[in-house]
Amino acid sequence: MPNTTQRQEYHVNTPSMDPADAREMLVSRFGRRGFLRAATAVTMAGTAAALVTPGQAQAAGPAKAPRAERAKAPTAAFPKEILQPGKGPVHGRHYLSSLPEQVLWGYVPSRADEPVLRMRSGETVTVDTISHEGLLEDQGRDPVTYFKSHGVPADQVLKDAIAVARHYTRTTRNFDVDGPHVVTGPIHVEGAQPGDVLKIEILSLLPRVPYGVVSSRHGTGALARQAGGSAPAGITLDEVMPPVSTDRRSTGDPVHYGNVSVFTPVRSGRAGVLKGVVPLGSSGEVAFPLKPHMGMMGVAFASASSLTSPALNSIPPTLGGGNIDISRLRQGATLYLPVFAEGALFYTGDPHMAMGNGEVALTAMEGSLRTTFRLTVCKRGTGDAPSVAFHYPFAETPDSWIAVGLSDPNGSQNGQINDLNIAMRRAVVNALDFLQHDLGMDRAVAYAYLSAAADFEVSQVVDHTVGVHGVIEKAHFANGHHA
Repeated sequence: MPNTTQRQEYHVNTPSMDPADAREMLVSRFGRRGFLRAATAVTMAGTAAALVTPGQAQAAGPAKAPRAERAKAPTAAFPKEILQPGKGPVHGRHYLSSLPEQVLWGYVPSRADEPVLRMRSGETVTVDTISHEGLLEDQGRDPVTYFKSHGVPADQVLKDAIAVARHYTRTTRNFDVDGPHVVTGPIHVEGAQPGDVLKIEILSLLPRVPYGVVSSRHGTGALARQAGGSAPAGITLDEVMPPVSTDRRSTGDPVHYGNVSVFTPVRSGRAGVLKGVVPLGSSGEVAFPLKPHMGMMGVAFASASSLTSPALNSIPPTLGGGNIDISRLRQGATLYLPVFAEGALFYTGDPHMAMGNGEVALTAMEGSLRTTFRLTVCKRGTGDAPSVAFHYPFAETPDSWIAVGLSDPNGSQNGQINDLNIAMRRAVVNALDFLQHDLGMDRAVAYAYLSAAADFEVSQVVDHTVGVHGVIEKAHFANGHHA
């Protein structure tokens, strides 16, 4: 059982920065005129590491991270200027773009894949991730034209998104079968071996564009029509969403598939809080705060001989993480994943600007993010990772521990089980294991505690393998041995 000091090592602290200082930092970086042209240059300010260009980051190579970098997690203000590839603030020691040869579209890396970047354990990397919305076949596979139809100028469409939509050739896209996600990686982390844990600290999340999209397609989501045209249990056919009349699968139309995409601009509200905006009827609007997070963070899990093997499809999460879709994994959070391949082979994608628990319509508010991670290898017996994480995904935030449960984490290989009851039971078991083995609680007492004080939330119900996560508040243990 780890001691108090070891448990405290799980925390990620992000001290604050004065907003005026953050503003001046961006002014010095982009020039005062460029700063004023931005819709809103700075909101939500945090600690900023020294800014480096992507060229400087790559030239630095895999040398040992500077002492200051290792001492604290860099975070940053949220700029609203368009973060084109290699432009603007880069907080990581390494930088990885999402050009066609650096991504897989619809699939995740296998254990045999060659990495697109190598780094040492404990170093940081900034990844320019791409949302698939605006790129997909049912949207025309032309992001410039798609976003122009929503009033977005061509120079506010990401160049790497355009390149992927137009020039991606690593696989032949099959809209009926492939996952939608643009998956960046894999990244080889030196020293990682099967049986270890990869600790993924989420240090900063910067919106790259001031807009996102929420979509329902393929007749899927929480209120999806069943195969054969019947309604799922608990609702009637006229309650299916999207309405049955818009589901064109039966007509053989390969483009529409009942797709309903809601363009969602980002605006700055009071106190500079960024919000997504959707229409309210014929007039008015609904605004909700952005909560950026990565829907997909994973390590290579499956062995496969083909890039398009069903075992590598990007949709279902697995024991290696992947499309885990937990909205609490925002800036300052940490995800722990068991390692199955040499170098771990970390990948990321599916950037979300906001998501409600359940992700009921099929997607979150999808929007491209520039994300900085610290990737650290944890060995068994050192106390550097929760014991559960050596066999199952586990997470934490500065305020809570998060026990993950999946309905069938091997489902991408062995067939899908879409059952929230199974995911719930696994989340409870993993929470019990953590409380017993890491915090020293009697298992029966821990069971009672979870019933009285822990919240079990639905992660998502739309990724074939569904998820539930249990939230254990750290403050509940402030007066105990493990405070």
